[in-house]
Amino acid sequence: MLKCQRLVGYGRYLAVMAMVIGVFSVGQAMAAEAEGAEAPVAADTEAASAAGSPLAFDDAVITARRGSERVFDSPFMINTVGSREILERAYRSTPEALRFVPGVMVQKTANGQGSPYIRGFTSFRTLFLIDGVRLNNSTFREGPNQYWATVDPLTVQRYEIVKGPSSVLYGSDAIGGTVNAVTRDPYTYGAGFNAGGRAYYRVSSAENSHTGRGEVSASFDQQTGFLLGGTGRHFGDVIGGQDVGRQPDTGYDEYDVDFKAEHYFNDSTRLVLSHQRVRQNNVPRTHSTVDAVSFHGTTAGSNLQRDLDQERELTYVQLHAENIEDSFIDTLRGSLSWHVQSETEDRIRGGGARTIQGFDNGSLGVWLQAESPTEIGRFTYGVEYYHDNVNSFSTGNSIQGPVADDATYDLLGLYVQDQILFGENDELEIQLGGRFTYAAADADKVRDPVTSSQISVENDWTAFTGSARAVYHLVPDQLNIFGGVSQGFRAPNLSDLTRFDIARSGEQELPAPGLDPEHYIAYEVGIKAQNKDAAVQVSYFYTDISDMIVRVPQDDPATIGVLEVAKVNAGDGHVFGVELGTAWNVTESWSLFGNIAWMEGEIDTFTATTPAVAATEYLSRVQPIITNLGVRYDDPNMPWYVEFTATIADRADKLSSGDVRDTSRIPPGGTPGYAILSLRGGYQVTDQLLLTLGLENLTDEDYRVHGSGSNEPGFNAILGVEMKF
Repeated sequence: MLKCQRLVGYGRYLAVMAMVIGVFSVGQAMAAEAEGAEAPVAADTEAASAAGSPLAFDDAVITARRGSERVFDSPFMINTVGSREILERAYRSTPEALRFVPGVMVQKTANGQGSPYIRGFTSFRTLFLIDGVRLNNSTFREGPNQYWATVDPLTVQRYEIVKGPSSVLYGSDAIGGTVNAVTRDPYTYGAGFNAGGRAYYRVSSAENSHTGRGEVSASFDQQTGFLLGGTGRHFGDVIGGQDVGRQPDTGYDEYDVDFKAEHYFNDSTRLVLSHQRVRQNNVPRTHSTVDAVSFHGTTAGSNLQRDLDQERELTYVQLHAENIEDSFIDTLRGSLSWHVQSETEDRIRGGGARTIQGFDNGSLGVWLQAESPTEIGRFTYGVEYYHDNVNSFSTGNSIQGPVADDATYDLLGLYVQDQILFGENDELEIQLGGRFTYAAADADKVRDPVTSSQISVENDWTAFTGSARAVYHLVPDQLNIFGGVSQGFRAPNLSDLTRFDIARSGEQELPAPGLDPEHYIAYEVGIKAQNKDAAVQVSYFYTDISDMIVRVPQDDPATIGVLEVAKVNAGDGHVFGVELGTAWNVTESWSLFGNIAWMEGEIDTFTATTPAVAATEYLSRVQPIITNLGVRYDDPNMPWYVEFTATIADRADKLSSGDVRDTSRIPPGGTPGYAILSLRGGYQVTDQLLLTLGLENLTDEDYRVHGSGSNEPGFNAILGVEMKF
């Protein structure tokens, strides 16, 4: 413990050093401009990702404005995680692939259930897209959930992470941030018929895991290509640090299949067909079972078993057309998708009673978007519609499962955004946008929380949201100031309205018909600077929260054996913070990189007393100060690289009353801070063979990310082998 405390103390010092590096980087960019330095040449995006830099400024991303733009030119705080970084750092899951992004805290209720917090929000207050198709649906529940972990990172070309509300372009749920997983395309294009592929194997010690993937790409000339892949994973019980040791009932198995076909009608028009399927077997929620290992006073649950089977299947067809000639429309994109998520929970309580419950959600999605250049700016506009069809079941509830049975949910959006340029050299760019959203819920089978009889729930909502963002190029390609105001909106979903299930540890969540939408307004200002050797981005954000749905304790748990909670629109509050990321190429071979995020948040909620009393408390699971630092040696003339990283998290002791009650995940008084040191390297044996080795948590510390239900691995050796053919 003393060693960890010392490392955290050093971490605070290193965090200050990270900020100094950032300031130095800005100074470097300003000095370069003063000396008349040339604008930097576009960097190799994969090389930038491989170097661990969060500042791949020349990446072209599509998520921020639903159209291609450079990260450096966007009026948002954006980070990317590329396939090279995914491979070199051997990320186990999609949530973990975001763990080095500033402003993101990856909470894991269990080993298979990661849920990133972005600027203080998670679950249905963050939006996840797969090639522009919503992963979020109407059954997403509040608090950490497992759904992001059903996206195989080995199928992803890059993750695009946009911080703050994006409700104008993406609608409900886009509050803390929006993440778009851009999946891998066929890669064997050339004259005639071409085929190739790769095989990948990953084994780790403390994770006690094995991962294997095989894929084949084939193409005909430059027009038609196919990619077929499959991934299998086996996770045993995670071995924690030096004191915790093996954590029983933390392993599971996973099987993934993906297929993509695309046909180019010409250089700028293509048709894409994609299918992906993920199945996870017996993923345990260990913290709520008797197998949970105590960490600094956390309590074990009473369940003998609580396992989930998860299936997700997505099929879509999309058309992407750019540079359309002789038309008012310059760019046209369309998508038709069918997305199915299935969940089955097998639970055995302490007394031996067994309950099996779950749901199936089939979501039909369609969107159409166009871009048009005009004399008053470049317009991006479109329509999108999603229709959910939900069936649920429970052996312990004849009316419904965890959410309503025989239910539908509709989400319709119409949006427009104008990108306007001002100045002789387009120094100022302003983005103005608005959106109309319509949402409707219709649930036929809901259990009344008072009478226990069957009732129906039917409601609909509308909202108008707006956004005004701007970026000013103080020094072209070297120094930008950005910021703006964006509204966020979230309509109540079926989980809000009809959930009848255990929520936070020991809480029984009751249906709550009649809820209203949540509203948010985010303010942000920041700086992006770069030259040929250094880059930095820093921002300050403030998000105002209105009418957030919060839980209200109903009865004395000593009377009925469980704390029942209802939901009301009573959460007014705010969250604010600072994010900084920086990278510096000291020499051609040596580079330094790092980031730091700090935030605070408060919300109006209710105490767990009888009767409940309104109070202003900390935002639940608000992340502590988290710093990531690294140094990398990567000589372009050598076939190997090596990097050293440090992750430092301060003690998380700003707890809400709900956090205090969550005794199986959060220790009394808060989650201890930690400092984790890791060493990674790789050797390119041939053009076809890459070996990677990661030595994570070198000091074998016992630690967990704030709000998690189990500890992270102790000293963990990860070996990766990629073979191309």
